[in-house]
Amino acid sequence: MHSTEMVALADTIKVLNDDDALELFKKTLPAAGSSFVQVQVTSHAMRQQALSVLKAGRKGKKADPRLDLIEVAMHGGKMGFDKIIKMIDDLVVELKAEQGIDDDKKSYCLAEFDKAEDKLKGLEADVSDLEKAIADAEESIATLKSEIAALTDAVEALDKSVAEATATRKEEHDDFVATLAANNAAKDLLAFAKNRLNKFYNPKLYKAPPKRELSEEEQLTVSMGGTLAPTAAPGGIAGTGIAVMAQVNAHQADQVAPPPPPEANLAYKKSGEESGGVIKMIDMIVADVDKEIQTMEVEEKDAQEDYETFMSDASTKRAEDSKSITDKEAAKAETEETLQSDTETKKSTQMEAMETAKYIGGLHGECDWLLKEYEARKTARTGEIDALGKAKAVLSGADYSLVQTATFKRLRGAQ
Repeated sequence: MHSTEMVALADTIKVLNDDDALELFKKTLPAAGSSFVQVQVTSHAMRQQALSVLKAGRKGKKADPRLDLIEVAMHGGKMGFDKIIKMIDDLVVELKAEQGIDDDKKSYCLAEFDKAEDKLKGLEADVSDLEKAIADAEESIATLKSEIAALTDAVEALDKSVAEATATRKEEHDDFVATLAANNAAKDLLAFAKNRLNKFYNPKLYKAPPKRELSEEEQLTVSMGGTLAPTAAPGGIAGTGIAVMAQVNAHQADQVAPPPPPEANLAYKKSGEESGGVIKMIDMIVADVDKEIQTMEVEEKDAQEDYETFMSDASTKRAEDSKSITDKEAAKAETEETLQSDTETKKSTQMEAMETAKYIGGLHGECDWLLKEYEARKTARTGEIDALGKAKAVLSGADYSLVQTATFKRLRGAQ
């Protein structure tokens, strides 16, 4: 039986593979150049195997209408393998192009997110720095205002002190001049009194008043035998010719009235001893007045030096404070200008940060879905491309040997 089967198969193959039979098959069957058995069985099997490869590659994944179209073409059996393979090649090109677009889009999204987020962080840091600078500037301006006000008050107080010190010094100096004039007048009056006593008690010590010096007109009158007009009695205190400034009198009028003089012994005595006591007492009073004048002059000199030192120090202090006020006002103006600039910069920076945040929001709307689904889409495309490649390989005859074996077995079974 086995030998008979082998002979039958060999005869059949010989008939079907005869040159005339092959020439006939080329004209009547689609798979030109193949034997009758090979063409009939391989075409159907290859379509089924290619379909199974495609279905296996997209199992559990969302259907792609383009793959559905290729499957429909394979099911139909009317379209030749060349057209189906071209459809596969075209779809593979499209899928790779789509993957390239996704790759580019992903790179763009990641790069834009990094750039925009870095920019936003930088802008937010700039806003924070500007807010601190603005707060520092406002505090500095407030401090400068307070310092300027304090310096201005100090200068005004110093000017007031200078005016008061000047008035006091003038008053003290006027008192000194008045008191000095009064003391000198007292000395002159005591000298006049002493000289008058000497005229009576010590004629040798008496100093007569200087003779009247005649003018040229008076000398001419005397030489011609004329009479001169009587000399006016000397004025001043008690006709002594000693006068004190009106200021002294006014000053003395403000003083407490001196106590009444002690009762005098009016009994007439002419004695050198008594006169000497009076003259000595006058000399002692003059010495006391001289000492008082010396003390006054020292005190006046010290007071004037102190006043001049105060004025010099006050002038230096006023100049320093005035310069400090000018410097602080300049610093305040500069700080205010910086504050205004920082405030405007902060406003523009905040606006830019808002625009950047808005741009990032737009990127999320544009990119989030792609970034989330990127790996799944890439895996799906890779699977589809791989399945299409395998299907193409099947349609191109990669599994002929398998088909032929199966066919051979079926032919044996038919026998």
